[in-house]
Amino acid sequence: MGRWLPVTISAEPVARAREDFAAGRDVAAGVRPEILASWSRCRDRYDVDPGLRIAPAAPEHAEHCLEQEVVLAELGGLAAIAGREMERSGGIIAVADGSGRVLAAYGDPEAQRRAEASNLAPRATWAEDTTGTNGLGTALETTGPVTVTGAEHWCEGFHDWACTGIAVRDVVTGSPIGMLDVSRWGEPLSDHVTGWLESAAGGVEAELHQRAVADGRRLVAAFAERRTRNPLLGVDVGGRAVIGNDAAEPLLGLPGATPMISPGDRREPEAAELSTVVRWAAGRASGFPGWTGSAVVTTPSGEQPVTLRPLHAQDRLIGFTCEFGVADGEPHTPRDDHVPSPAPDRIIGLRNERLVVLMPAEIRYAEADRNTVWLSTDRGRIQAAMRGLDHVDEVLTPHGFCRVHRRFLVNMRRVAELERGGRGELLLITDPRAPEFIPVARRHVAQVRRILGV
Repeated sequence: MGRWLPVTISAEPVARAREDFAAGRDVAAGVRPEILASWSRCRDRYDVDPGLRIAPAAPEHAEHCLEQEVVLAELGGLAAIAGREMERSGGIIAVADGSGRVLAAYGDPEAQRRAEASNLAPRATWAEDTTGTNGLGTALETTGPVTVTGAEHWCEGFHDWACTGIAVRDVVTGSPIGMLDVSRWGEPLSDHVTGWLESAAGGVEAELHQRAVADGRRLVAAFAERRTRNPLLGVDVGGRAVIGNDAAEPLLGLPGATPMISPGDRREPEAAELSTVVRWAAGRASGFPGWTGSAVVTTPSGEQPVTLRPLHAQDRLIGFTCEFGVADGEPHTPRDDHVPSPAPDRIIGLRNERLVVLMPAEIRYAEADRNTVWLSTDRGRIQAAMRGLDHVDEVLTPHGFCRVHRRFLVNMRRVAELERGGRGELLLITDPRAPEFIPVARRHVAQVRRILGV
């Protein structure tokens, strides 16, 4: 069977657009925004060979904690059951870990044989940074199910495949734990695949949410046993606050003694670098209840030392107490050895079903509405093609943008005016002619002032 036509997009225009984009030319139309955003990452950040025909092998050893192993086992069971249906429909279903490393594949023997020729098989990696735009890898870069058909694959060797993947994410940290992917050779996938994947992943994440709520209650109970007059926070392993004492409220703007049990209710503390320090501490304290660490973080009142002590429940690390004003234990040493990847000099937007190619200088600020990001530009308000403010932040930060709030990313070169709010907060204005006031979170005020020289 020859090359097939995707359900909604003609294969020939997509193939031409991919060739143009791989050659360094811009693409204005004919490609879905999420695919174009993926192509941009493959070309400009990851330098993936568009002529690749076989997925590379994954590292032999992969560390999975017990909770990850449980999730992967559950996904494996779902995949094995669904594989029986795949045998009748001529497709395969693969399960992979959070790095895109394939663990198992089930389904039609002929489809599996073809898949193995491309190394869509156990011990191969299908992460986007190694294997380009594909259902597994591109689902790691965004939220929800991702469908990639035919020439939408960045790598030429996979153009005969249709695939839809979805990642199951840790509800506390947001990190991918495992993945499911349905693939079919030579024919499009059924419309029911996306719904089944959403239901399967949603069921597993619902179980993770229940466990996170239970851990939140355990964290609050363990927090109550700590006594200090200093500002004290109880944070989960993602660095978000679950509870704080009264002394923490004026320092960090958190409601003292008001527990935030559900992961969706928890707040990011007003302390720059704290989430990074917590991730470091989680790596050091796992399995060592007596470990203690310290760091220096920036709070609204200036730099403060903080001591982190692990909280364990049922032999699992569930969070930390963060005591401010005290430095005890192993010190955290910030590392500056990360070399950022080259960033593209453009970002793709979507307006009225048309793709808009934007230069960073045209964008005044970006605002997040859940996973949707809106760009305020010289050409009006445009939706970003990529989802999630973190992804937009990663692309635009090298071009003079600064994260000033959990919902706002601002082009600091476009800041025209500053204004103090009624309670002392700082507001940014990038267009004095428009009624816009961009709030600066207190933990970012010092950084914004340094950048602007005020």
